[in-house]
Amino acid sequence: MKILILGAGRVGSSLAEMLVSDDKSDVTVVDTHTEALDNLQERFDLRTVAGTATSIDVLRDAGIEDADMMVAVTADDEINLVACKIAFKVFNVPQRIARTRSTQWLNNSELLTEDGFAVDKIISPETSVTETIKRLIQIPEALQVTEFANGTVTMLTVIAHRGGLLVSHPISDLRNHLPTVDCRIVSVYRNGIALLPDATTNIEVGDEVFVLVATENVSQVLRELRQIDRPVRKVMIAGGGNVGVRVAHSISESLTPKIIDHNKVRCEKISNILGSKALVIHGDATDEALLEEENVADIDMFVALTNDDENNIMSALLAKRLGAKRVMSLINRKAYAELVEGGNIDITITPSHATVGELLKYIRRGDIEAVHSLKRGAAEALEIIVHGDKSTSKVIGRMVEQIKMPKGSFLGAIVREVDGENTALMAHHDLIIDNNDHLIVFVSNRKIISDIEKMFTVSARFF
Repeated sequence: MKILILGAGRVGSSLAEMLVSDDKSDVTVVDTHTEALDNLQERFDLRTVAGTATSIDVLRDAGIEDADMMVAVTADDEINLVACKIAFKVFNVPQRIARTRSTQWLNNSELLTEDGFAVDKIISPETSVTETIKRLIQIPEALQVTEFANGTVTMLTVIAHRGGLLVSHPISDLRNHLPTVDCRIVSVYRNGIALLPDATTNIEVGDEVFVLVATENVSQVLRELRQIDRPVRKVMIAGGGNVGVRVAHSISESLTPKIIDHNKVRCEKISNILGSKALVIHGDATDEALLEEENVADIDMFVALTNDDENNIMSALLAKRLGAKRVMSLINRKAYAELVEGGNIDITITPSHATVGELLKYIRRGDIEAVHSLKRGAAEALEIIVHGDKSTSKVIGRMVEQIKMPKGSFLGAIVREVDGENTALMAHHDLIIDNNDHLIVFVSNRKIISDIEKMFTVSARFF
């Protein structure tokens, strides 16, 4: 597949890296910043073109006439939208995806039709990050919370702590501890190395455990891996930008967060937007005296969401030292995030990876309902809808134990419509796959993604 990426920022670079590592896409990146393009070309086997994303000549030089897909992820909403219109009207590119920051485009979808900007799919990094943070506030014990099939199944990423019922025990003990709850541990990372677990695998303190469970049973499974924290009742947010305000608004039905921002004009604006839903404080979130004055020691979750990685790290570390129960930090640089997570900063969020998964579902072959980037892009979880019958599919009509999954992958759960409702089924050895099942697959080795796609793609005879 020939893919043209407009924008070499963090989202564009992360997407290019993932596509090139899959070794099946011909990728070209366009940007005005030659230094960013040179950096990409030094690291990856791809083509770059320097120029403006809305220039017809630049797009032609980038090979847009042969592109199967164009992904516009520059920092400017209007440039991304105009580029999609040009790609459709001038070059007839089959698929066009645009990133936007403003919610006005999501709320006025008629502007995105072929008569408008001709955008096939809008992605919003702020929306993705807001939903991620909201779920982590609701389930503070987890490092990552990923939902599938409209929330029917949840994948939890949890660090195993002393006090968890399953810690120092084999996975087979889960059935004894939770006889009425079905769940599936799909991967365990120990000292940074992925293990494909079986019933005899012992869970050890410090293991990073990925577990699939029906959403209504999340709290019961968490008790197996660590002691349950008290529900989050007090939240403090450092940074009143787009994400900070969205997070505050999203949790305001049940909580009244405090928002700290250094810009007085912005504080007044936030106060007008949120009203009594939040307490807005003008000040510096790295000011120890201010945090103490605002009783940070009583805060259940401190969330650092400014536009500066260093400020986010410093304010989160300071809040933790002053007594905040858990701290979360938005960190754009992957190296920074890997360095600090799991230490005094409990959770780090990397916006580019929260967004890339949303893009990948349109690039992967087969009927892909969702792709979630895990472990900072090192792993993925896919929701795949299977079609056909036993003669046209490699999986339908077969028991799970008969399906030879590529090494480095794990079929964890199946969501099946029963009497008009989605039902979560764990992928036990004797479960038979049906047409239109949603399969949840964990992939610890992204180099086998193409093998996964081939396995779940229906034969041409089906048509």
